[in-house]
Amino acid sequence: MTTPAPSSPPSRPRATLGAGAAAVAACAVCCAGPVLAVLGGIGAASAVVAVWVPALAVLAVAAAAGVFWLRRRRRASACRTAPAPVDMGLPAVAARPDLTDTSPPR
Repeated sequence: MTTPAPSSPPSRPRATLGAGAAAVAACAVCCAGPVLAVLGGIGAASAVVAVWVPALAVLAVAAAAGVFWLRRRRRASACRTAPAPVDMGLPAVAARPDLTDTSPPR
């Protein structure tokens, strides 16, 4: 008894490599322009911003100092007490009579 040879599709490595190379070339033609445009825009924006970094650092320090000054001023005014008693609008408690006094009423 003889076993039949397994059937397999014919191998074409050159055709597969050719199709892959064509796909890579098509992708490069299609995507290279937008990718280069985005990368160029990012590079140009970073070059422009790099010129302004010292000015932005000074602005950030000035803003932090302003916030510190405003918070300190508000805290100082919030902690001040009024020079006179403050009416809170609550009812006053009446004086309690002394219950230990055993003398007759007048």
